[in-house]
Amino acid sequence: MKLTTKYHNEVEIHETEVLQFEKGIPGFPDEKQFVVLPLNEDGSFSVMQSVETPGLAFVIANPFYFFKEYDFQIEEGVVEELGVESEKDIMVYNILTVEDPFEKTTANLQAPVIINKENNKAKQVILVEEGYKTKHNLFQKVKG
Repeated sequence: MKLTTKYHNEVEIHETEVLQFEKGIPGFPDEKQFVVLPLNEDGSFSVMQSVETPGLAFVIANPFYFFKEYDFQIEEGVVEELGVESEKDIMVYNILTVEDPFEKTTANLQAPVIINKENNKAKQVILVEEGYKTKHNLFQKVKG
């Protein structure tokens, strides 16, 4: 199927690539289908693009690439909701707030996007772990 996107113009995607957010995402309860598209060649940045709304896309990143110590527990209810059977089935992304200059970009570590890559069920969860905020400097050496 063809999809009009915010950053990639028109792209061809397969139904099997569409992520299902049963309850939408915080702030966008009606947006239930997204697709992850690469944003750069090394794969460190991607875009989570709404299937329904061409202008709605979030720049995302794998947090473990930038925050080696990032660690949290997924609540049992979320594990069941997403049908997770193994830790290997899970992909984790964080939504970024892109700044100018780019070195001031931050990651929302308090609300990761959890994807079960076996069934494409996904959910953005709010963590209760201490120490994670909505804005962590992506490039930690940058002070500001």
